[in-house]
Amino acid sequence: MLSLLRPLLAVCLYLLLPGCQGWNPPGYNNGFHYQDINGNGNGEIYFNGVRLLVDSPQLLVSAARGSTVTLPCHYHYEPELSAPRRTRVKWSWLPANTIHAPASPEALARETEVMVAMGNRHRSYGSFRGRVRLRRSAPGDMSLVINELQLNDTGRYRCEVIDGLEDESVTVELELRGVVFPYFSQKGRYQFNFFGAQESCQDQEATLATFEQLFTAWEEGLDWCNAGWLADGTVQYPITVPRDGCGGVDIAPGLRSYGQRHRLLYRYDAFCFSASVKGTVFFLNDQAKLNFTEAVQACVSDGSQIAKVGQMYAAWRMMGLDRCDAGWLADGSVRYPITKARANCGPPEPGVRSFGFPPLYLKFGVYCYR
Repeated sequence: MLSLLRPLLAVCLYLLLPGCQGWNPPGYNNGFHYQDINGNGNGEIYFNGVRLLVDSPQLLVSAARGSTVTLPCHYHYEPELSAPRRTRVKWSWLPANTIHAPASPEALARETEVMVAMGNRHRSYGSFRGRVRLRRSAPGDMSLVINELQLNDTGRYRCEVIDGLEDESVTVELELRGVVFPYFSQKGRYQFNFFGAQESCQDQEATLATFEQLFTAWEEGLDWCNAGWLADGTVQYPITVPRDGCGGVDIAPGLRSYGQRHRLLYRYDAFCFSASVKGTVFFLNDQAKLNFTEAVQACVSDGSQIAKVGQMYAAWRMMGLDRCDAGWLADGSVRYPITKARANCGPPEPGVRSFGFPPLYLKFGVYCYR
């Protein structure tokens, strides 16, 4: 009955049709008290009752890939109600690569539904289906629990609570702990259009980095003088030590930006982002030096697979992988991870050392993933 009356109620409230003044739908009372439908003669409705409030004690949540994360959201009434009420809750999501703070009406229109719930019934959507639930640890707790956190789950989440004519929301940012690394093609520098860069990062168990992720990496010391695609379609590169050929010596350190570029026509490198991995990256011991084909087979014979670049970077940054032996990776590159710089192991700073893409017949060790 209520669903049939709501359209008429909305018409009465907003169009002020003749005969609607003072009309109350039979059997309908949502506990929110409005008086004087005509208000001041300009269509204003006066509120003199209970107010719905929605908030979050944590507006930024960081988590590791593959983990379970909770995005906090609570609602309550002022003044408090003596009896529980039936509310509808909707969680929606704006992916990290589309966020341009502050939230605009256009951004709200791009939000994707994650789940909706009313009472004990709920429905989840898209890639979140089967991975999300409401925590409900206390009255008013509508916190979203996400299982098996994925690389693409980062972004801005909106918790919206609806009770009758009242509708309030709060947003929570979700970010992954991980590492940004520059990546270029086997064919050399500046070979990727946007979609090629996107695919190349995915092939290496990573995603294109967001501006925020690259900025954080720059703050942590990333310095790279080749421009690369980011997830929002811009092309940028991080410089900590200004120098000729990298924007010039007279420009302050920071992110150098080419702005938006045509995603099909322009070609650059990529900045990829990789988060922690569930498995283990390790150097395969007790093996003679191997060419690339032999290296792939050696990992398979060991019950594992040859490691990807994103997996090595994540293991280096998140798990402290340190090995001063060059080894093949799945993309045909040769690299090794150093967390404690030392003699004969490359530059004085920690990092993943790269030999580039040597001929596949040359012999090195191999890094496997299990």
